[in-house]
Formats: sequence, structure tokens, C-alpha cells
Amino acid sequence: MRRADFHYELPDELIAQRPAPIRSGSRLLHVASSYELLDRQFVDLLNLLRAGDLLVFNDSRVIPARVIGAKPTGGQVEILLERILDARRILAHVHASKALRPEVAISLPGGASASFVARRDDLFELELSVDALEYFQLHGSMPLPPYIERAAECDDDARYQTVYAREPGAVAAPTAGLHFDEEMLARLADLGVRKSYVTLHVGAGTFQNVRVEDLDQHRMHSERVTVNAEVCEAIEETRSKGGRVVAVGTTVVRSLESAVRDGRVLPFSGETRLFIRPGYRFSAVDALLTNFHLPESTLLMLVCAFGGYETIMRAYRHAVQERYRFFSYGDAMFLERRPDT
Repeated sequence: MRRADFHYELPDELIAQRPAPIRSGSRLLHVASSYELLDRQFVDLLNLLRAGDLLVFNDSRVIPARVIGAKPTGGQVEILLERILDARRILAHVHASKALRPEVAISLPGGASASFVARRDDLFELELSVDALEYFQLHGSMPLPPYIERAAECDDDARYQTVYAREPGAVAAPTAGLHFDEEMLARLADLGVRKSYVTLHVGAGTFQNVRVEDLDQHRMHSERVTVNAEVCEAIEETRSKGGRVVAVGTTVVRSLESAVRDGRVLPFSGETRLFIRPGYRFSAVDALLTNFHLPESTLLMLVCAFGGYETIMRAYRHAVQERYRFFSYGDAMFLERRPDT
């Protein structure tokens, strides 16, 4: 398949610029295993899950990753953190009117500075004069996605973060989890639905366009993943008792599938460049909760692999027609795995 196969028309007004008034107040498009499309509310997930199912969440916490610095000439430099390499060194997306030079220090808010170390493809390695994580936690702003056409506001500090986030390192939220509030989690627990966690630190690369038409030529961005023994044991127990493994978001799918060895999910910690697209055979996940994704994106390709290309593209056309809200602050889909995937 080619990049253009994953294009769909989306009116700008359907791109959610703000979250729903309450987390669990979104709509939910249910893509049933029978291929039927059912319009529901997110709270209807309580009727779609059953006792013995296992919800797997991504507990990565978003770092306030954007700061605006300045060169000695006064030229503005926007720094969007991609990854912390060690105490002071980072990888970042940098936007400036002129190219950075190693001998020119960038002044940062709060009295810190950054210097250019090296170029790594589209990213810049920078060294800060202070501890990097502490600095961004104090002085950074929430890195809202590029399709949200407004500056980050105070409410985004909480709403662009899952209620269960605990491992700092992401620069983009695992957005399927944004729909869950404490009440919803408690009601699921009362139903006998279990939960477990992986950690995948989402990078800004998740928003990068696929630049080649031939998908065989696409080089997937790298992200850090931790799948611990606890979630592996929970998956084994769930499957042995006839329950389903339900991934909350494409990041969880990518994490678990990256940890598969000989058909089993085993503990894994490291980098993944796994590119899931139609034709991929899934081993770890039985159902998927996810938001609506950008046209021609690798995330849409993953969802098409899971739910079937024709079914998912039909679902997206339906969502546009029914005026669902799209992308990070938008509505959700619940997909039951097709037997042939």
C-alpha cells in the first residue's frame, strides 16, 4: 500500500481545539467485529468491556517541553524537547531564523543557557547549563500538537495529561487515555475490569508526516518503551481465563507488539521503530481504544492494520459525516480485533 491510500478529507472545524467539558464526555464510535459502525458515548465503554478484561494504559507523563530562547543578536529560538539524553543534554526540534552555531549560546528563560552540540537528522543535540528535566518542568510550556491553533493555557496543564500519568518523558500525550477520569476508572474496577501499565514516551515525531509514497521506504521514528514483568504476567493470566487484552491507545499497541517474542509478550526495555501497517499480524492485543488520527499518518496505518483497511476508512468517512471531533482533544473509537488480523 501507498501513503495516498490513507488520505481522507477532513473539514478544519472538526479538529478539536479544546477538550470536552469533562474527560468522559466525548463520543465513541464502536467498530464492531461484525464491521458494523455504532454511534455511542464514551461512558458506553462500561457496556463494551466485561469482567476479566485487561485494560493496558500508557503511564508516560508529558513534560512541559516548549521554551522560547534568544540568540545574542536577539533572534528568537523555539526549542521543542524530543528527548532527554542525560542530566544536561537533550535532543530537540529547533526553529530559528538562522542556523545555530556551536560558539553561540542561546539564552533561556530563568537565566539558563543552551549550546549547540551536534545535528542528528532533523533534530539538534543541545547542552543546557542546568539540569534538563528540572529546567523544563519549571520553565517549559505544554507542547500542544501543531494542529491546535492556539497557545497553551492553564487548563491544558491538566487536560493534556492523563489522570494516571506517572513516568515523565513524553512530549505528546497518549491521547486515548485522556478520556478516563477517576470515576470512570473506579466504575470499570467495580465491573471486574483489571488494569496494567506500559511506558512509551511519545516523541514529537508522532506528528511528522510520512514523506515517501512507497511505505517500504518509510523510516519509522524511534521511541523509548518499557514493558515490565507485571504487565506480561497480567496478559498471560487474562488470556488463560478467557479475557481480552484491551490497548488504550496506539502507543500501547506499539509497546506490547514490540515486546512479543515467539508469540508471547515478554519484558522489554529499549527503543522501538516498529512500523505497523496493513498486513501486520497481531499477537498481543484483542481490542483497541483510540482517537481519530491524521490523514496519511503512521497511527492511522496502525489502526487500519488492526481493524481492516476498508472498515476503518469507512469508519473515518462516517465520523466526518456525523461530525465527530478529531485528533488529540477529540472523540474516540473502540475497535474489536478482526479474526484475520
